[in-house]
Amino acid sequence: MTRRVPLWLALPAIAGLVLFLVYPTVYLVALALTDSSLAHPLRAFNGAHNFQTAFAAAAFTPSLWRSTLFAVTATVLTTVLGLALAVLLRARGTRFGAVGALLLVPLVTAPVLIGVAWKLLLAPVGGGLAGLFGAVGLAGFNPLGSGTGAFVVLLVIHVWQWTPFAVLVLFAALGVVRQELLESARIDGAGPWRTFATVTWPAIAPTALAVLVLELVIGYKVFDLIVVITSGGPGFATTLAPYVIYQTGLRGSFDMGTAAAQTLVFAAVVGAVATVLTTARARAVRAEAS
Repeated sequence: MTRRVPLWLALPAIAGLVLFLVYPTVYLVALALTDSSLAHPLRAFNGAHNFQTAFAAAAFTPSLWRSTLFAVTATVLTTVLGLALAVLLRARGTRFGAVGALLLVPLVTAPVLIGVAWKLLLAPVGGGLAGLFGAVGLAGFNPLGSGTGAFVVLLVIHVWQWTPFAVLVLFAALGVVRQELLESARIDGAGPWRTFATVTWPAIAPTALAVLVLELVIGYKVFDLIVVITSGGPGFATTLAPYVIYQTGLRGSFDMGTAAAQTLVFAAVVGAVATVLTTARARAVRAEAS
């Protein structure tokens, strides 16, 4: 017999949901539909004007495509590298070990500190790499001097920072793979790749797809590295959507209404891409259960 939880026991959870989810969302929608500045929010209803202003901004629409390219690329790289490293660590034994702990250092370091460290390392004058090249008689280079170079640098730093997250989760997932199935596959003559494809992957696929979704959201949220390392440049090459929203709402005109409209559009883009992955994950879970 199923018993329902008394309402008074659920009240704290309901209150938390309203406080931390419903109220901010309603307030964000209200800002997007009104003439709002940082000093004077919700001054007057203006309908879709803020959305028109958002799309009229030269940097906003390209930033959505740029953010999607960055997030999807970073998601694939972090998950694939994380899975490969997790498999290698699991092959060493069931313990994460000192090597695994060292891999977590980028993950537990503040993004601002990571940005400062990499900016000092990549500085064309006095930077760590410039000094290293100079010591061996090679000409220095400035990877942040071109749009493509700066975008790739941000991507590399992000992948370096967030691959350990994928390693940690997938290492734990590999622990649930039944050893007797692995032994049976080896006895049947299956090689490492076939064993992985037929035994290991089906067991960890739902977790791997969950990691994909989480890494995707993290990739879309990149902001600290942009502020510290590139400030969105050169030009608009590294101006991703969160940075555009920050500039709209907290720089210059402090137009919170347009910034809120941009946030809602950005959330819709993230939700659409994430829905594709969550649908794939649901299918993987059903396939494993059947």
